[in-house]
Amino acid sequence: MKTYSPKPEHIERSWYVMDASGQVLGRLASEVATLLRGKHKPIFAPHMDTGDHVVVINADKVELSGNKAQDKFAYRHSGYPGGITGIRYADLLATRPVAAVEKAVRGMLPKNRLGRQQIKKLHVVAGPEHPHAAQMPVELAVGQRPAWSGLPAAKPAPAGRSRTETTAPPSREKEGAAESEGRSKTKERPASSAGPKSSAKKRAAAKPAAKEQAAATSGAKRSTASKTSAKKTSAKKPAAKKPAAKKPAAKKTTAKKPAAKKPAKTEE
Repeated sequence: MKTYSPKPEHIERSWYVMDASGQVLGRLASEVATLLRGKHKPIFAPHMDTGDHVVVINADKVELSGNKAQDKFAYRHSGYPGGITGIRYADLLATRPVAAVEKAVRGMLPKNRLGRQQIKKLHVVAGPEHPHAAQMPVELAVGQRPAWSGLPAAKPAPAGRSRTETTAPPSREKEGAAESEGRSKTKERPASSAGPKSSAKKRAAAKPAAKEQAAATSGAKRSTASKTSAKKTSAKKPAAKKPAAKKPAAKKTTAKKPAAKKPAKTEE
């Protein structure tokens, strides 16, 4: 069996009205928090906001049990050192009953952005009248659970063109018809009226042939000159001859002449 996870299209927001006259503040806050979180629905999930809107009327007639009106304090802090202030609940209910109910309900919701989203569905009014009659809220007593009507019906998909109609390429017959229309438009162009412009065009077309021949010959000469210059530039230069390596000169051998023998001295 797979675990069910609620989807956004399965969540419907209903509106309920609860009368706080003669109710204990803590008991009222717990019932309102249950409706805001959506714990009265079988599709409840702690990570999603599946709850409904709740309108609390007659908040100035809420009560506290025991001696809490004199012994209990509502504290707030400004964020600066020594910035804590407190007020008795008897004074808070007498001056700001809406803040007292909102503070009690906010303390029973998650302390994260999910809780900040859920508290926006709470609408507290000090008197018996509220400005949410257009939403047609249902009256609900403290401790009563609203009936579950089931998941909403799936909405039908919007009717649109099929893929074959939108992506089908144009037929060849249509292409041929478009080409024929274009050709007929080119053929049906109006003929230019005879006037000074047409006579000037004829005169310009009837230039002497000598000028045309001269231009052709000059163009031919230029082309031949460019070809010859290209050939000259493309001709390869003769490679420079490398100087021949000099052979080492042979050493001259000087033959030593034999020394002349001195004649021997004769004794007398």
